[in-house]
Amino acid sequence: METAGTYTIAVRALCEFTAKAGDLDLRFTPSPTAQEGIAGHAVVAARRADGYETEISLSGDFGPLHVRGRADGYDSRTNRLEEVKTYRGDLARMADNQRQLHWAQVKIYGYLFCSNRGLDTIKLALVYFDIASQKETRLQEEYSALDLQEYFQQQCGLFLDWARQELAHRAARDEQLKAMRFPHADFRPGQRQLAEAMYKASNRRVCLLAQAPTGIGKTVGSLFPMLKGACAHGVDKVFFLAAKTSGRQMALDAVDVIRHGAPLLPLRTLELASKSTACVNPDKACHGESCPLAKGFYDRLPAARQSALDITNPPADGAAFLSLDRETLRAVALAHDVCPYYLGTELARWCDVVIGDYNYYFDLSAMLHSLTVLNDWKVSVLVDEAHNMVSRARKMYSAELEHASLRLLRKTAPPELKKPLDRVHKLWNQLEKEQDVDYQSYATLPEKFMIALQTTAAAISDYMAEHPTHHDPELQEFYFGALLFGRLGESFGDHALFDIEKTEGARASHADSLLCIRNIVPAPFLKPRFDSTHTTALFSATLSPWNYFGDMLGMPESTAWVDVESPFVAEQLSVQVASHISTRYQHRQQSLKPIAALMGEQYLRQPGNYLAFFSSFDYMEKAANAFAERYPDVPTWRQSRRMDEAERAHFLARFTLESRGIGFAVLGGSFGEGVDLPGARLIGAFVATLGLPQINPVNEQIRLRMDAIFGAGYDYTYTYPGMQKVVQAAGRVIRTQSDQGTVFLIDDRFGRPEIQALMPAWWSIDTAAVPAVSA
Repeated sequence: METAGTYTIAVRALCEFTAKAGDLDLRFTPSPTAQEGIAGHAVVAARRADGYETEISLSGDFGPLHVRGRADGYDSRTNRLEEVKTYRGDLARMADNQRQLHWAQVKIYGYLFCSNRGLDTIKLALVYFDIASQKETRLQEEYSALDLQEYFQQQCGLFLDWARQELAHRAARDEQLKAMRFPHADFRPGQRQLAEAMYKASNRRVCLLAQAPTGIGKTVGSLFPMLKGACAHGVDKVFFLAAKTSGRQMALDAVDVIRHGAPLLPLRTLELASKSTACVNPDKACHGESCPLAKGFYDRLPAARQSALDITNPPADGAAFLSLDRETLRAVALAHDVCPYYLGTELARWCDVVIGDYNYYFDLSAMLHSLTVLNDWKVSVLVDEAHNMVSRARKMYSAELEHASLRLLRKTAPPELKKPLDRVHKLWNQLEKEQDVDYQSYATLPEKFMIALQTTAAAISDYMAEHPTHHDPELQEFYFGALLFGRLGESFGDHALFDIEKTEGARASHADSLLCIRNIVPAPFLKPRFDSTHTTALFSATLSPWNYFGDMLGMPESTAWVDVESPFVAEQLSVQVASHISTRYQHRQQSLKPIAALMGEQYLRQPGNYLAFFSSFDYMEKAANAFAERYPDVPTWRQSRRMDEAERAHFLARFTLESRGIGFAVLGGSFGEGVDLPGARLIGAFVATLGLPQINPVNEQIRLRMDAIFGAGYDYTYTYPGMQKVVQAAGRVIRTQSDQGTVFLIDDRFGRPEIQALMPAWWSIDTAAVPAVSA
């Protein structure tokens, strides 16, 4: 973003800072999709005479400011510079502050163009193009170059103090980062190896897959070298992305540790929470007529923005510094009567470390990725617990539509939408009739249905634009689902499945179904995200085999790989395979008594706290009942379906230094990873499953596709995802170098060499240690 003494800013970013005023207004007004916007610009350009210039790169300077941008079009015959804006609905309903922002942009472009071409005057035009009617509305004014120069200087002047503040902050930040030392007296075992790999990846500007065991301090060991690399390699921002709230808190704690070791470091750190979490008034709509925190938002934003960043600076009195976690951000926002969530999205532009969920950088409409591209930032991205990335990214790039929802919507939708909705319904019925099995996957999308769905989405969009006060959550939900379905349909290929699953209808007279574009290989979507970073480092205790993650996530060919040495030794953990028990689905009933006997004898031999993991709630319940019947004096507690945060905390609170008993849980659930129970709080685990995904029609289709693409269908679909869960669950036992514990792997398949090859190298696995006990 900046070079020494120069602050570079895009025209759009400059105008959003200086020319936005009034209310925050997020009333649902359907805007054109990106594809429609591009197409609209092309239509406007095609209507112009020969010689019409498009996409004109412009730049100019004002003191330390370097302003750059790209004007939409210039007609030399009329000396007219145009800024094209696509829209839907009634143009008269466009908010005044939005129109004011558009004029600010075209006037800045006008000055830069006149300066570049040596013009004395120019006509400036805002061209509003209606996607639905293909009609242009042109608002035109003529300006002298001197007037535009005055306006340019005025806008730059409004930003100049902020730019100087940002340049000073960047210089101070980089100076302190350069001098920063590791915050502890020494690295933990393995932590130095991880930190060196991170720094080398930043230095070489390559991505990194880092398998690093629990207990080495991965969060500090990754953030510290990336911050050192930010200074050395000209990186603007570090994004730390986590799968869960606990991961975000660990990142905030790591920043605290780093800053305590460097008390003069002015490191602006922001935590991004979800909109639902941050919202203060969930019963109100996001506009000034409903929510008081939206009214006059942009008028109060400058003071709130400055106040928020001030509290991240090292205090002169030596008091504790603050990061902008969600509670601190909320307090600042409410002190200035602005929305906490949208204050957070604004502050992401000005903070050095941004902590949030994966979706903030990797999903279809990711805010941090959009800002990175818009502002040409150089960013380093850290992805915590990255073994979750495959499943999370698949969900980001999948879409579902339920026929039952459409049936209900047709009864309540406005008359103007009846015809397009009926068309989709008719074609959907036809798809159901043509399919004579409950589930089927298709090689191609149904063309007529997709066209009808796209037409219906456009009709709903036009209706909403013409009736902005109409509120229908079901219609809106269907609209967004149809948009996503259509957008993913445009890029449909080998990376996805299209399938139809029939379900029982509400009445016997018809069936219902679920249509799904199911992403199975996120690589095509994620690769551009990796390409737009300085470096991306993915780290977890379970990132092997590396080629699985490289293939599935689309990691660049230059990606580095490191398997960090464990600080633990085999003597700390007794890993025993119960090879006389099968937990296959057809053997589960017979397995209950032997598992109960094995667990009971271990508990009587060494009383303490244990976790027992099973492949499903049903299996877990049956096993817990069998155990309780045979060992009624042993305390037990169970994971329940859909536990809230308080219930999860209560479950974990049972594991104390003085307590004894067995917690029954589901593998891959809340307690299979991200749980820290050191010492006597947990001395052992029983894993009664390989964690393999269920064999069903969907997974079998995925297996076939994985086999076609990668030649390893069963491993990519079943073995690797299952064993990651097993190793994660077993990893709950040994958390520190002083811990001692026992893990029982209950299934004969754990004795296979290809399965044991996926387990941590430091484990010493005894396949003969567990004799068959009396059931």
